[in-house]
Amino acid sequence: MIGSTKVQARNGGFVSDVFAISRRALRSVLRDPESVIPGFIIPLFFFAVNTGALQNFVEASGDFDYKAFQLPVAIIMAVTGPLSRALTLVEDVRSGYFDRLMMTPVRRLALLLGLMVADIALVLALTVPVLVLGYAVGVRFETGLTGIVVFVALAAYWGLGFAGFSYAIALKTANAAAVSSSFMIFLPLMFLTPMFIPLEAMSGWMATVAQYNPVTYLLGSLRSIILVGWEIDEILKGVLSVSAVVAVSLTMALLALTRRVSRQ
Repeated sequence: MIGSTKVQARNGGFVSDVFAISRRALRSVLRDPESVIPGFIIPLFFFAVNTGALQNFVEASGDFDYKAFQLPVAIIMAVTGPLSRALTLVEDVRSGYFDRLMMTPVRRLALLLGLMVADIALVLALTVPVLVLGYAVGVRFETGLTGIVVFVALAAYWGLGFAGFSYAIALKTANAAAVSSSFMIFLPLMFLTPMFIPLEAMSGWMATVAQYNPVTYLLGSLRSIILVGWEIDEILKGVLSVSAVVAVSLTMALLALTRRVSRQ
C-alpha cells in the first residue's frame, strides 16, 4: 500500500523571484508597446529642435560641439519618468493581483526590485536610438567604447533613481493619475539646469538654483564623457549626485512597500 505524500512548493529563491516579476513586467511592455513610444519620440524631438534652433548661436560664443552638448539632455529625457512600470504596479494593486501575490512565498522586496530590473532593461533599450541618432549627426565619444558603456550605465542609474518616486506614489496611492503626474517632479529638475547653455554662462537666480540641482552634475558628467575624456572628478560628482537621489527615492519606495504590505 502506497502511503500518501504531502507535496510542498519549494521557494525559488530571491533572485528567481526578482526575475519572475521582471519577466512579467517586460511582457506587459510587449503587450502595450504604445506606452513606451513617447520614450522614443520625445527625446529625439527635443534633440532635433534644440540643436536646430540653438546650435549656430551657441557655437558662435563657444568652441564646442553643441550636438554632443545636447545628447545627454536627450538621453536623460529618454530614461526618466513615464516609462517606469509603476503603472503596472497600480493595476496590480487595484485588481487585487498584488494581494494575491502576498499570499505566495514570493519575497516582498522582490515585488519592487523585479519591476526595477524591467525598468533598467527598458532604459538600456531606449538609449540605443538616441545614441544612434547622435552618431549619425557626427557625435563621437572622446572616451571611446568604454565611455559609451559608462555613459549608458550612469543614465540608467539615474532612470532607476527617479523611478523610485513613481513606485513610492504607486504604492501609497494606487492611483494611475497620481503616478503619471510624478513626471512633474522631473520638469524643474531638468529645466533648472544648464540644459541649453554651459553653467558658467548662466546668471542670476537660475545659476544659483542650477548649482544645487543634482541633474546639473549628472549632465556635467555625461557631457564630460563625450566632449572631454576621463575627468574622474567630474564623473564622480555625477555619480554622487545621482546616488543622493537614488537613496531618497528608494527609501521612499521601500517605506511605501512596507506600509502597503502591513495592510494585508
